[in-house]
Amino acid sequence: MAEKNAATARLIAIDGSRGTDVAKDAEALAAEVREHGATCMISRWDASGLFGELAQADDQQRHVSARNLTLVFAADLAFRLRWEIRPALLAGHVVIAAPYVDTAVSLAMACGLSEKWLRSVFRFAPAAPVRGFSRERKVDRGWKRRLDRGYPEYCAALLTDADASFKVKRTRATMIERLEGMKGRKASALSKRGRETLARTIAATGSRAASPSQAASPPRTERK
Repeated sequence: MAEKNAATARLIAIDGSRGTDVAKDAEALAAEVREHGATCMISRWDASGLFGELAQADDQQRHVSARNLTLVFAADLAFRLRWEIRPALLAGHVVIAAPYVDTAVSLAMACGLSEKWLRSVFRFAPAAPVRGFSRERKVDRGWKRRLDRGYPEYCAALLTDADASFKVKRTRATMIERLEGMKGRKASALSKRGRETLARTIAATGSRAASPSQAASPPRTERK
């Protein structure tokens, strides 16, 4: 059974510059995978609650910077890998990590951090065999500064509070450029047809039947 589970498990990374798009694509792909008879869960950012605690801290205690936020993301991802992603993969499930490493790296690079340093920070995270990128929408706009949206929106809110000169629109545009450079030839399309093809391929490997009770980190809007 262990060999079968190892063969059928899949880690799928979904990244993008807008948390709303990443979340919607993750939900749509998970539904498609389950419809094809495979067990699937979604691992979302801030499963550890670290970002929620940071947002509640006093301004003087936050010490917000792009570097610090990246390190918090890394700590949160380590938590997700330990308690969500690896256990589910060992059980033979499909796991959608939304977002994953490229979201944090591309945003940090857009803020001026070194890619070499960033890749070193995230070297503990296994490469996702399947990678998808949300289609960028409203590319001429910056982020809405919202703590309850995606990771980029959260960062925009805190970085703007910490530094009035932080350029939301320009930083997002640069992040999109960095994401484009990370796609490569093997990125999976997240269009409706692309999701169907990916789900069909996963189901063909014989992953176990879907379970509605499969644990997953809830969306930030549903957390208390």
